[in-house]
Amino acid sequence: MPRQARIDAPGAVHHIIVRGIEGRKIFRTDEDRKGFVERFESLITETGTQCLSWALISNHLHLLLGSSDVPIASVMQRLLTGYPNSLTAIMGH
Repeated sequence: MPRQARIDAPGAVHHIIVRGIEGRKIFRTDEDRKGFVERFESLITETGTQCLSWALISNHLHLLLGSSDVPIASVMQRLLTGYPNSLTAIMGH
């Protein structure tokens, strides 16, 4: 059974959790974290998404975001598809 669609309207607040597959690390170094934060900061500025809180742990992350006119799903898709691509470029896989 598919999950219900997320309620998303400007000003809605979302607690988002992203976990590594099988509990694996998604941030291996401080440089990984720094690069992610820089991309995240650029994206939320560009989209007008409000960041209320965030935490980066080695194998997962938490974001508390307020929606803008750009759907939160679009913001997360852009954020999370770009991050593995940047890791691939760095690690050569």
